[in-house]
Amino acid sequence: MDDDGQLELYTAVAVRLKEAHGRVRALQVPEGVRMALTRKLLVITAAAKHDLAGAARRLERFTADLDEGRIPGEEG
Repeated sequence: MDDDGQLELYTAVAVRLKEAHGRVRALQVPEGVRMALTRKLLVITAAAKHDLAGAARRLERFTADLDEGRIPGEEG
């Protein structure tokens, strides 16, 4: 991937991470569930430093889970 493509991917991942953090903050879930979700996002953020494409895929799965209502630790 060229440098421009890498920069575009980095920007897209950064924007999506920010949006995901906002979504997690807005969820009406127990604090322990929110903390677990936030930790997952922090792991994805750390992974982006070494494997940007992999982090983008993990973030996509995380967001899809939120979209589908699959929230780990939430009973219902």
